[in-house]
Formats: sequence, C-alpha cells, structure tokens
Amino acid sequence: MKIRHPFLQKVGGFIAQHGLLSPQGRVLVALSGGADSMALLKALHDMGYLVEAVHCNFHLRGEESDRDEAFCSHQCAEMGVPVHVVHFATKDYAEVHHVSLEMAARSLRYDYFERLRVDVGAEAVAVAHHKEDSVETVLMNLVRGTGLHGLTGIAPLREHIVRPLLCVDRQEIEAFLSDCGMTYVTDSSNLLDDVVRNKIRLKVLPLLRELNPSVTDAISMTANRLRQAEAIFSETVDDIIAHARIETSDGKTAFDLTKINDEYVLFQILSPYGFKPAMIEDIFLQMRTARSGAVFSSSSHELLIDRDRLLIQGIQAAFPSMKIPEVGNYLLPNQHRLRVLPVGVGEVSFKKDCHNMAYVDAEKVSFPLLVRTALAGDRIHPLGMSGSRLVSDILTDAKVNLFDKRRQLVVADAKGKIIWLVNYRLNGRFRITPTTSKVLKIIYEAIN
Repeated sequence: MKIRHPFLQKVGGFIAQHGLLSPQGRVLVALSGGADSMALLKALHDMGYLVEAVHCNFHLRGEESDRDEAFCSHQCAEMGVPVHVVHFATKDYAEVHHVSLEMAARSLRYDYFERLRVDVGAEAVAVAHHKEDSVETVLMNLVRGTGLHGLTGIAPLREHIVRPLLCVDRQEIEAFLSDCGMTYVTDSSNLLDDVVRNKIRLKVLPLLRELNPSVTDAISMTANRLRQAEAIFSETVDDIIAHARIETSDGKTAFDLTKINDEYVLFQILSPYGFKPAMIEDIFLQMRTARSGAVFSSSSHELLIDRDRLLIQGIQAAFPSMKIPEVGNYLLPNQHRLRVLPVGVGEVSFKKDCHNMAYVDAEKVSFPLLVRTALAGDRIHPLGMSGSRLVSDILTDAKVNLFDKRRQLVVADAKGKIIWLVNYRLNGRFRITPTTSKVLKIIYEAIN
C-alpha cells in the first residue's frame, strides 16, 4: 500500500496505531459532502481500501439537502466509488419519538449504517470526526458537567464505528483537499451559533486560541492522556461495581450501599440509566445521610434508596384494576395469572411456605372480585391476629421495599373487603371453619 502525501502518512499511521481497519477490508464511509467526509473518502480510497460511500438525506434544509445528495453522487461517480443514498423523514421521527432533530438524525443514520454494514459485508463504518470535533466534545462535556470519560473526547474506535481523522485538524483537511483538487459543499447550519457545539466552535475556541494558539493540540493531548488513565482507572472502578452488585430475581438491579463510598463510582453506576450529574450528586448525599425510602427518577428508570441497598428498575405502567366476575382462570396485565377454583373441603391442603395460594370460605365471598394494587389506608384482619392492621404496616414488617409496595396486589370482594393480601396474609374473616361447606382456592402464579 503506497502512501505519499503527508496527510495520508499521518492518517495511515493513526489507523495502524489504533487497529481501525484491515488492509483488505471493506469500509463504508459516511459521506455528507462536506470537507471532512470528502477528505476521509479521498484518503481511504487513495490508500487502497475497498470503500463504499453512504449518504443520508435528512430533508431538513430544503434545496440544500438535495444539493448535497447530488454532489455526493457525482463525486462518487467520478471516483468510481459505489454510493448508497437513503432518505429520512427526520421531522416525523423526532415528533413520534419526542426527541430533538439532532438526536433523531443521529439515531436514524447510525441505525442505518449498521444495517447497511451487515448487508454489504463491511468491517467498519468510517465517520469523519477530526481533532477539533473531539476538542469541542471535551469542552461541551466540561460545561455540562461530566465524569472522567467525558473528558477523553471522541474515541477512535467504538464497536464498528471508526474515526481515522481524529489525528488531523480542519486546516490539515482543507490543505489536503486543496492539494488533491477536491471540492466540497458547506452546510449552512454549521455557520450558525444557535446550538451548543457551534457556539463552542465559533465563539469559545477562537477566544481560547487567543490565550494559546495551539489550544486544540493541547486539549487533544490532554484528552488522550486521560483516555489512557481511564483505561487503568476503569479496571478498579469496574471491580468495585462488580463487588457492589447484588443479584436479584425480580427484574431489579441492586447495589450494596456500604460498598459505594465514592461519588465517581456512583456516577459510573447510574449514568447508563439516564441519571444526570446533578441528580447523582443529590443521590450520593442522600446515601450518606441514610435517607432510606428516597426515590429518584430519570427519563427511563427509577432509583430507590432502600436501607443499605440501591434498587433500580425501569419505569413501569400502573397496574389497572381487574374484575373477576366468577370462578375461572384470569390473565393479569403483569404477566401473572389468577386462578379462582371451587374445591371440596376434603381437598384443602395447607402447605408450608406456599404463599401464592389461599383457601377461603366460598359462602363468605361476594362476586365480582377485584384485583388491584394496595392503597393507602387499606386494612385487613390478618388470620391468626385480633383486630385489623394497615396493609402498609404488614408490608413494612415484612421488609417489602417501596417499589414492591407500590405494585403489591390485593384481592377484594364485591363489598370492597380485602380477602387476601396476595402472597402475604389472608383476611381471617374469610377463613375456613369447621362449618365451611364450600371452598374457593385462589392461586396467583407467573405465566411461564
């Protein structure tokens, strides 16, 4: 593989250093028509890689979007490079998924890139992020608040996405294109300062260059050192997280609070669940002040400080009340089944530790029954106890956490009286007695 131009030598060395591409591998190049992606396509093509281009038309800039598509198709034809063009209804996607146009475009293009990569048998998708893009990312994360990872910039390799131009800046890219006689188009939205990244690009970085003309290189070198430090540091943090994790069988994620003594470790645990730095700081404070029962929510998950544990679960829809008009088998909306069966008195068999079933005197039960979640103020006369007790107190005594309390089910009769606190206590007023002649067996079981 012959490499002559200094730009190609630099990019080729970076590819080899980070193991981004194999010499004979097929690679898809994300091509917008701008200077960065045109330089990437030209560089990989000239270095002998088997390249195919992919252009996304997001239909966000009217005629300019169509201009870019036509330009990319023409340039690829001139170079003899196959090009894949895809059109997206980006605004519709953003409205349906309640995300910004920027996030919609990102999701659409990367999902498509991966599908196309598999279809054409490419080893990677190359995108044209360069050194200044990485520096802008560092500054954006620093402004917003971040952990160590946020200060490492853009990674050269992530899964099947490679970024061969992170070793060069915009000036080097434009000089290479000029030497090659290559043209490119300019996205007018990059000239506006109405988004955070563009404000940093157009306002912040020029000010920083007044302090240090080589600020881009300085920040890039720092980010690279931090990336190396993170690799070492992450091993320790991952080990702490692994030892703090508690295995559960009910779909929740749990961690031992006594093993989380650092806010950074907590950040690494919670940020994948959508919790932001400010909220994580508050959670850490609540952990230190032993505020058991505190609940926090991200856009997708809930967190509960439960005694000496952190419990995390996805946000769940409320259980809708369900009527049981007569005996039979009923599918519940929580992937369980409630079976209400008539049985003979002689068939009653009380098994130790069999909490998912209850036997009641059928003549004391008024249909329709109602299966619902327990409510504040619910009371029951527990079997074997005198008087009534609050359902919430029974659950507290059983050390049921708040998440499970909120979805705890009860079975009530037509008069509103709770027959059974499911899996915990039978109402003694519905118990079987020596005079019972008809029995109902109620079973609550998971659907396999």
